[in-house]
Amino acid sequence: MANFYKDNADLKFQFSNSLMERIVELKEDGYKDYGKYDYAPKDLKDALDSYDKVMEIIGEIAGDIIAANAEQVDIDGPVCKDGRVTYAAGTQKNQEALINAGVYGIALPRKYDGLNFSMVPYVMAAELVSRADAGYGNIWGLQDCAETIYEFASEEIKNEFLPRINKGASCSMDLTEPDAGSDLQAVALKATYDQEKGSWFLNGVKRFITNGDADIKLVLARSEEDTSDARGLSYFVYDKNWGGVTVRRIENKLGIHGSPTCELVFRNAPAKLVGERRLGLIRYVMSLMNGARLGVGAQSVGISEAAYREALKYANEREQFKKKIIEFPAVYEMLGVMKAKLQASRATLYETARCVDVYKALNALVTPDRKLTPDERKEAKLYSKYADMLTPILKMTASEFCNQNAYDAIQIHGGSGYMKEYPVERLYRDARITTIYEGTSQLQTVAAIRYVTNGSYLEMIKGFEAQELKVSEEVEAAYPGATEKLQAAKAKLVALTAQYEEAVGMVVDKEEEYIDFQARKLCEMAAFIIESYLLLLDSQKSALFVDSTEIFTNKTESWNTERYHYIKNSNPQVLLSTFKNVKKDLEIIYKD
Repeated sequence: MANFYKDNADLKFQFSNSLMERIVELKEDGYKDYGKYDYAPKDLKDALDSYDKVMEIIGEIAGDIIAANAEQVDIDGPVCKDGRVTYAAGTQKNQEALINAGVYGIALPRKYDGLNFSMVPYVMAAELVSRADAGYGNIWGLQDCAETIYEFASEEIKNEFLPRINKGASCSMDLTEPDAGSDLQAVALKATYDQEKGSWFLNGVKRFITNGDADIKLVLARSEEDTSDARGLSYFVYDKNWGGVTVRRIENKLGIHGSPTCELVFRNAPAKLVGERRLGLIRYVMSLMNGARLGVGAQSVGISEAAYREALKYANEREQFKKKIIEFPAVYEMLGVMKAKLQASRATLYETARCVDVYKALNALVTPDRKLTPDERKEAKLYSKYADMLTPILKMTASEFCNQNAYDAIQIHGGSGYMKEYPVERLYRDARITTIYEGTSQLQTVAAIRYVTNGSYLEMIKGFEAQELKVSEEVEAAYPGATEKLQAAKAKLVALTAQYEEAVGMVVDKEEEYIDFQARKLCEMAAFIIESYLLLLDSQKSALFVDSTEIFTNKTESWNTERYHYIKNSNPQVLLSTFKNVKKDLEIIYKD
């Protein structure tokens, strides 16, 4: 019996974070549901015990059912017939298991039949499911749409749609169109209000829609005549039972085969407005996208975990030259770096989730009769800013590390890893999309660079630096010499911070195009230092992370020094020479 939660001590550690007490206190709002619902906790210990038990249930389903179905689902995939999608048989079994366990709607309030869990266990569930099957992770993760309905829709819409999530209603967010990929301001699908019928109707085409034949859809559409920018877009909820939407086709993809990616046709599809007109992209989609990026972070960590474990297992079983290949430095060095990248990604994932938890839980307390106190407003603003800062670097680095770990897992398998008999081949294909959807790594740079130029990342890093290094007695007992290792790691991070600050100074006063040219390097430098510090913090509480802290900090030194020297030896002229070099090839390609 496999259990993907119980076999991974890194996960349960996340519930011991000191911020969890504040998060649960806010989420439970004084434990007001205790006695009203038989599954509502009475105190912190009870709540964390519920988190733990539910993660065990999901971990068992992930290990025994979802993972067992993954290979066949990858082969079978979903089918489109007569404008409707049928999941692969294994996907249907996954759905049934999780629905029967009552774990859908895990983060929704109990009044809507949810479990009222915080983002930390919600994200953890996404990691567990994605480790088992990244494609199915998309279907599971789209319950984020319910969070958007809960935050922004009317009470009527909430009561109509949210209780269905726990019963297994599937969701999709319908944003992308043939001519509107990353540039969502270009969305053209038309929303028209019929005064006589008192309803909105949608007409147009959507493309690359994950789980496109879902029961409940959130659709971005142009509601304002004669507009062409974000101010003309509104957000709508659609019920599959209302008709008017057909699936034209399922895309034939490289990976995540179990997740149907669809092209959709809307023909007078009735819909209901979510929130206010004109705020569809500006407010509602941006909130949903941040949640989706957190979800892709969890998916990336899940794939990284699977890739690392497959590589570790194979290296321990495969013999060459009369010894196991794990005993060769070239192999165990790869495995050590894979684990360090995995644990750094996970540290960033849960730190981001905790920040989201605090500000969302505080905002949820606001009612017509309850305002936030000045201290609460300050706290919400701070954690909202932290979440905005961490989300793009989580999405960018976790997905890039996920791809690197899948690549290295195949390398450790050698020729066998290239064969479909081994799961690393599927993991490699599944990993590739993570740096692309929900905002490419390049777009994460666009989101993150302002926190480089305005000094926010540096301020966050300096905050970590100011914290005294306090290694627990438990860590020292389990890992003699941990204090010296961690002191050395922190000394390196202090030096790397000065290097990063100097690199920013070389770029920040230059023209905007040059800043954009160097932005990825600066954002990565900040990200690697922040992730090293997050590992350093975890290592002071648990010996699980000491080795990875040392390894990842050493890699950060190498990665950042390379980027520093590139920036130092560059100047605005490099823009011109780079573009001219590429343009020469364009002239050759289009010569005729």
